[in-house]
Amino acid sequence: MSETHAVLNVPSVSCNHCKMAIEGAVGALAGVRSVAVEIDAKSVAVDFEADDVTLETIEAAVQEEGYEVAGRHVFGE
Repeated sequence: MSETHAVLNVPSVSCNHCKMAIEGAVGALAGVRSVAVEIDAKSVAVDFEADDVTLETIEAAVQEEGYEVAGRHVFGE
């Protein structure tokens, strides 16, 4: 399996509700090992198995919760 670490830039993250909504949605995806929203940094750090879930699927889960993904940094591809 291919573990990947990505950090998404989500400028509209502003509170604990945002954190809980995003962590719940992304964390529920098969293949996601961990997800952590950093409110002050307006970022979402995700560790996932690239064989099981795509970064596009993860970003779609964030967007379905109402938050735009403005950029990404991917490590381990």
